Amino acid sequence: MNTRTNLTVAEYLAALRELNRRAWPKQVPTELGYPFGEIALTEYLRRWAKVQPTKPAIIFYGTELSYSELDNLSDRLASLLASLGVGRGDRVAVFMPNCPQFLIAFFGILKLGAVLVPVNPLYKVHEFVHQINDSGAEIIIALDQTMEIVQAASAQTRLRTRIVTSFADVLPAEPTLPLPPSVQCARLPCADAIDLIPALRAAPQAPPLPPAALDDLAAVNYTGGTTGIPKGCLHTQRDMIYTAAAACTIIAPITQHDINICFLPIFWVAGEDIGIVIPIFSGSTSVLLARWDPLAFMAAVERYKVTDADGTVDAFVEVMEHPDVGRYDLRSLSKTRAVSFVKSLTKECRERWRALTGATMIQATYGSTETHTMDVFTRGMQDDDFDLRPQSNFIGLAVPGTELKICDFESGKLVPLGADGEICVRSPSLMKGYWNKPEETSKALKDGWFHTGDVGRIDEEGYVYILDRKNDLIITGGENVYPSAVEAALLSHPEIEEAGVVGVPDIEWGEKVKAFVVLKDGSRLGPKDVTDFCRGRLGGHKCPREVQFVRELPKNSVGKVLRRKLRENQA
Repeated sequence: MNTRTNLTVAEYLAALRELNRRAWPKQVPTELGYPFGEIALTEYLRRWAKVQPTKPAIIFYGTELSYSELDNLSDRLASLLASLGVGRGDRVAVFMPNCPQFLIAFFGILKLGAVLVPVNPLYKVHEFVHQINDSGAEIIIALDQTMEIVQAASAQTRLRTRIVTSFADVLPAEPTLPLPPSVQCARLPCADAIDLIPALRAAPQAPPLPPAALDDLAAVNYTGGTTGIPKGCLHTQRDMIYTAAAACTIIAPITQHDINICFLPIFWVAGEDIGIVIPIFSGSTSVLLARWDPLAFMAAVERYKVTDADGTVDAFVEVMEHPDVGRYDLRSLSKTRAVSFVKSLTKECRERWRALTGATMIQATYGSTETHTMDVFTRGMQDDDFDLRPQSNFIGLAVPGTELKICDFESGKLVPLGADGEICVRSPSLMKGYWNKPEETSKALKDGWFHTGDVGRIDEEGYVYILDRKNDLIITGGENVYPSAVEAALLSHPEIEEAGVVGVPDIEWGEKVKAFVVLKDGSRLGPKDVTDFCRGRLGGHKCPREVQFVRELPKNSVGKVLRRKLRENQA
């Protein structure tokens, strides 16, 4: 590819397409597949309910909800919401952890043409109030364990109707998997709310609603707030099915014969994709866990012959290091994708997982709430651990239909291949904007491109790398330092459990590298031991000049280290 900097965007993208054609793995299709065509995800549920009515769509600790039951119950919920005055475009908040009722709510809301607003079930009152008021939701479907927050916030929101449900409504008499304590809680009384499951059973069977429009607003998915106040990303059902097609065709071959396991939170867009969108699109079965638990994961894989798993490297390492791992047969797993939040995917980690399961762990896709998360893939790039080459944070190639470019942060101009800059994405699943935030939208979306704020590069072969967030970049003595590279070096020490790296003010250097380190039990490392270890692996300007040992690192609800919080604690 011509690396001159005066290429037009069209020339740049054409040259990248040629590089991608040369680099494309032979076993990966070049076009997306749609089992029933480009129709709404709600229609995928209806089609599969006719094709395989008794097949489990969801398995929840032994409770099975078939495709026909999910279709029927979500129809009834749409009818119930309509009777409560909910119409097309009205926002309905869902305040629940992973459970079958979440999927019933998801499809009932979308079938009605209303708008789903998932709310983090770990939110406290002030966070909850912000999202409810920002979205304008007036009806909420909540787990009984979260109703205390709903009630405490009632005077500060416009919520007029509350629908409540409980884990107790969906647990079998004899669970097939270990139950987390939170799931075993008795039903909590909520006298001022409609009880969801009895209300659905009592609701008359309404005629099916007309198909939902592909391009109408379907969901307001809020960002994780790692860089500030969460913003609502506007997504449609077209976004959802494009994401699913990319996942099932390119990122991993997923069909109706697969059984996946989902423990990532489904209020989060990546969890929504893995636990709801992809299984229903593909007609597969999802084994849904309320939360991460290594024993439940291993028991579920063995009992239900799970074939497909997405998670964090940290979670899969916890499985490999669990004292009871030898008691379970995990060799039904044929596909495993892992995202690096704290721990990174390494050759050693991959080899251990392959020895345990027979599956090759690959790097999960890169994406964001704004793009619905499935932007790139690394499938087919594992020969000789090509995807774990020395350059850090390899994320592969863009999925068909998605385009990437690297631009200068300040000028917005294209930078040459091999140069660092801002990752910009244009995709069929790109959000239509931020809810009620026109200024934020205009900053993020320019000429149809989403400016991610992530630092990355595209090399001379067309492969993409993500380096860090721009706001996390450390400039010390005029040199750029990416915290993720320092964290990766720290985590290679056998006595370091977790690490977070930020820049802090320094009179001499402008900024200095500071590391927050969580040690493994029994470690006697001191600050000098840590810095000496880094000097053998990093350039001098990258080595931490200050090391602080902490018991834990601040993280968001899906496990990402909040470097913003680490910096704030220094102020």
